[in-house]
Amino acid sequence: MKLACLFSGGKDSAYSIHTAKKQGHDVVCLLSIFPKSDESHLLHHPNLEWTKLQSESMNIPQLTAISSSDDTDDELIIIENLLRQAKTQFQIDGLLHGGIKSKFQKKQFETLCLKLNLIPVAPLWELEPVKYMNDLLDSGFNFMMTTVSSDGLDEQWLGKLILKSDIELLHNLSSKFGFNLNFEGGEAETFVINCPLFSNPIKINKFVKNWDGYRGRFEIVDAELNYNA
Repeated sequence: MKLACLFSGGKDSAYSIHTAKKQGHDVVCLLSIFPKSDESHLLHHPNLEWTKLQSESMNIPQLTAISSSDDTDDELIIIENLLRQAKTQFQIDGLLHGGIKSKFQKKQFETLCLKLNLIPVAPLWELEPVKYMNDLLDSGFNFMMTTVSSDGLDEQWLGKLILKSDIELLHNLSSKFGFNLNFEGGEAETFVINCPLFSNPIKINKFVKNWDGYRGRFEIVDAELNYNA
């Protein structure tokens, strides 16, 4: 099937493309919506402007839109409009997303697909967290944590590339503090700087860390594709 992927630049949306391609699907475009704020229940916020580099490195065109509201219904209208554009421009058959456990998100996307006569595709749905995180790294996904907003996750994780040695520690912290190891509840967000889908990795030239004592953000200020890697 020809698929449009809801794309945030994080590990889940990128790995869903990787998995869908292995299943024989053709991911023909990325859909990225810039939310009004980090209060959105559907959309990811940090570093979205740099998804243009990921799009270029994957050679998958990107359609973007800007939301002026955090209201879920308003955001769904924007996603619907992007999907209609993707249907016209790329003749898509379905919508790909990286949802793992959020029944709320899954229901919203399935309802939208039913309305537009599209097939929802969620290849990561209900994957076991520890296995999934290890599979990500075993598959060659290099990703960093760009936000943290949960007990147990402090400033040291901001901008950290996740390694195999971190998985057990994160698993123990998630058990102790009750956050989702996959971060799907917003406990943290990630950004992929290299993976098998990329022709070139992303080089971060400048960044800023913001930390308020409980939550923090790693903001990419300047980045480029590394053609010398």
